[in-house]
Amino acid sequence: MATVLVAASVSGPILVCDEGLSFWGGVHPETGVIIDQMHPQCGQSLAGKTVLMPTSRGSCTGSGVLLGLAFAGNAPKALVFREAEDILTLGAVIAGKLFDHGIAVLRLSAEEYDALAQQEAATITARDLVAGPLSLPLSQAARAPLELAENDRAFLEGAHGKSAQTAMEIITTMAIAIGATRLIDVTRVHIDGCIYASPAFLTFARAMADLGGRVRVPTTMNAISVDHANWRTQGVAEAFGLPASQLADAYVEMGARPSFTCAPYLLEDRPGEDEAIAWAESNAVIYANSVLGARTVKHADFMDLCAALTGRAAMSGVYLDENRAPRRILNVEAPAQPDDAFWPMLGWLAGQAAPDRIPLITGLEGTHPSEDDLKALCAAFGTTSAAPMLHVAGITPEASRLPSTDADQVRISAADFARLWDRFNKGAEAVDLVALGSPHFSAAECAVFAGLMEGARVHDAVTAIITLGRDTLAAITANGVKARLEAAGVRIIPDLCWCSISEPVFPPDARVLMTNSGKYAHYAPALSERAVRFGSLAQCAATARTGRASTTPPAWLEAVRIGS
Repeated sequence: MATVLVAASVSGPILVCDEGLSFWGGVHPETGVIIDQMHPQCGQSLAGKTVLMPTSRGSCTGSGVLLGLAFAGNAPKALVFREAEDILTLGAVIAGKLFDHGIAVLRLSAEEYDALAQQEAATITARDLVAGPLSLPLSQAARAPLELAENDRAFLEGAHGKSAQTAMEIITTMAIAIGATRLIDVTRVHIDGCIYASPAFLTFARAMADLGGRVRVPTTMNAISVDHANWRTQGVAEAFGLPASQLADAYVEMGARPSFTCAPYLLEDRPGEDEAIAWAESNAVIYANSVLGARTVKHADFMDLCAALTGRAAMSGVYLDENRAPRRILNVEAPAQPDDAFWPMLGWLAGQAAPDRIPLITGLEGTHPSEDDLKALCAAFGTTSAAPMLHVAGITPEASRLPSTDADQVRISAADFARLWDRFNKGAEAVDLVALGSPHFSAAECAVFAGLMEGARVHDAVTAIITLGRDTLAAITANGVKARLEAAGVRIIPDLCWCSISEPVFPPDARVLMTNSGKYAHYAPALSERAVRFGSLAQCAATARTGRASTTPPAWLEAVRIGS
């Protein structure tokens, strides 16, 4: 039976997306046009459409982008999913509940989904869906009632203020929509909604702050959209810089810590194994679950603040032990002596091979990835998969979990890496910009890059920029690495990340960029409208020194290309 997740009466032509889509980095936040150049429907518009996709993927910021599209009048009329989906569903809940923008959200069976995909347009009410000859009755899913603790009811009755009451209303609405039967305490929150993707983000945060919102658990903040202390001197326009900084200020006003990093797992106080937390920012969620063994679903923007204001979250998804088991085994043909470029490439390929389920990666039991390698793996995985975690046999803490009984197997071959290298390296050999820190660079990565640049300087035709968090900046300032990097001509920018950077901080004259990030190699063509080169950190350093990207892949990959 077709299920209504968010009710609205709408009509619109049908657009079928062959793959899931990250609204952040994949959809223009004002027009609704798909800009992800690796997506099959790139160039199509979602505005006014009944959009079918298996599920969403990628960034937690998708909920805020959807709300911004509603404000701009270019949101889809309806979203129809085949698999479980939380991020865009929450955006539709917020749009309707707080701002009276109706966006229908449905979940269909595979057979119903395939039948609807054959039609040209659909009309949806709270009771049925009609598309050509197809008529589907819609129902609210039969679910057990949501159990509420005494304090949950106190929140709903307004005992802790209007902002916390609204937050609990949103939490319980979504909990019921996804079939959760109770809420749990969370010990800490990481806010992703502080990135200024549209005025909707500031509207929401300001509304909650003005209602007296105050966080109840320790709360960190993601990278923001400006270097908070320096955006004016950097030439950022007031029309963007002011609301972007005001957005950050609204969360700080509500008690969030201005950590301004997309890698909160690099902070000194990080969550422990089995600790229930509420993090947003896709790479951080995947790292927390996969590498640290903590527990958090991929909280959408706005839900992160709701959790912070109440200290509660729906008991669902990978909070539950049974939902952390792998449902696909990825057998990887591991190359001999790979460099650090291997791990982000593996993450991207693993996400593509397991776009809607948790994988177990095998074949790497003899390797010894660093925490930075695992950071790169998790970040790239989040660009192509909706799953909130992964397992790596012999490496990650829960890799010994038995796969689910329906788990299947997929092989990732050496040839897959060779094809991805070509896909990531579409730019010209001459490079104007070396972009490092997506996710934010660690102190260890800064030290490695300083060593690679020792005795040399960034080429006159190149800008080399590292983005990082404030805590990392303090650490490399204290140990002298910052001075070494700056002596080599490397710019260091806190607060921002490459997925939120914009001109003029992003060099306007740059035409080709190089990065060691699989995440940014995926998103950069759409976000920056520049061509991209990808390579190891050593290759990025060589490019920074010479202004040229090597056309020869690393030795481990070149052997594959020759063999193929």
